[in-house]
Amino acid sequence: MRYVQINSFYNGSTGTIMRGLHKELLEQGHDSYVFWGRRHETVSDHEQRCASKAGVCLHGALTRLTGRAGFYSRRDTARLLEELDRIDPDVVHLHNVHGYYVNVEMLFEWLAAHRCQVRWTLHDCWAFTGHCAHFTYAKCAQWQSRCAYEEPCCQLFTYPKTISKRSCTRNFDDKKRLFNLVPAERMELITPSQWLADLVGESFLSKYPVTVRHNEIDRSVFKPTPSDFRERCGIGDRFMVLGVASPWTERKGLGDFEWLAANLDERYAVVLVGLSSKQMKQLPANAVGLGRVDGPAELAGIYTAADLFVNPSREETYGMTVAEAAACGTPVAVVEGSACIEVAEASGAEAHVIAADLSDLRATVIRLGGGVPRRDA
Repeated sequence: MRYVQINSFYNGSTGTIMRGLHKELLEQGHDSYVFWGRRHETVSDHEQRCASKAGVCLHGALTRLTGRAGFYSRRDTARLLEELDRIDPDVVHLHNVHGYYVNVEMLFEWLAAHRCQVRWTLHDCWAFTGHCAHFTYAKCAQWQSRCAYEEPCCQLFTYPKTISKRSCTRNFDDKKRLFNLVPAERMELITPSQWLADLVGESFLSKYPVTVRHNEIDRSVFKPTPSDFRERCGIGDRFMVLGVASPWTERKGLGDFEWLAANLDERYAVVLVGLSSKQMKQLPANAVGLGRVDGPAELAGIYTAADLFVNPSREETYGMTVAEAAACGTPVAVVEGSACIEVAEASGAEAHVIAADLSDLRATVIRLGGGVPRRDA
């Protein structure tokens, strides 16, 4: 079987998923290929970067002006389609088709005309909106009808950023047409959570079958891992509340953690991993900020050292950090109505659900940490 995967990145969370499947397919004797658009250079004939740096930059710049993310990169996409013609794949597995590297009109017209089966793993909501990749934080529901048709888009400042106020409805209409070109019997959608699958069922992609496939973590790495983290960072016997993200944004809950740290006494320590140097300087005095760690093994040690892992994001389509923390034996706290609840329940770990408005976040931390000796790492 000739199997092709296409994604925006070779590395990162989605790139890791792509490469993991690529390795598995090769081990099974299949003829597997991966293509990606950005950063990492070509590795071999079977692992190729499909977009030029100039093309990505131009696509991004034009998107900033026009809001038409996904509708440029014609030259790079033509070269990619030439490769697909040469390979003649039995399966084309899409991951993120946003990211300023491929022309979705050209790609989906090719997919519709070819005989291949199409699998599309949705890692976010970009495929069925007129602009954004997430809409829960903004409390926007226009994607269910027609984006920016009744009210202007309120998220033009979010990825993929644009100054254009007139592109969202056109994008929505074009995506609806293009992403429905492949017959339903030839395309399967894959989501990392039932939460995202339910959203797909309310979108213009509802005619396609959806399979829920939870993202997997490396349990040979993410397991209870003793370390000297508490001593090294001056945590001592304080009740340690941990948050992990990269990058940190308000949507990821950075402001919520800053507020929490400022409203807890000296018995508690809030530790955030993945901050920029600027963000670290802005933390409250009783919070501990770290940049990127050296690798998964070090991160496992930090997870294990924590008394409670908190993910306050409402927009996670899976919540990989929740799964990692739970695998390290750390109790987790997640937001009501988010996909992270699925992850917490599936992990079998001690899990606590916080109200969607985070009104009981501080009370939950104090209840869990007040007067209770910390568990052994």
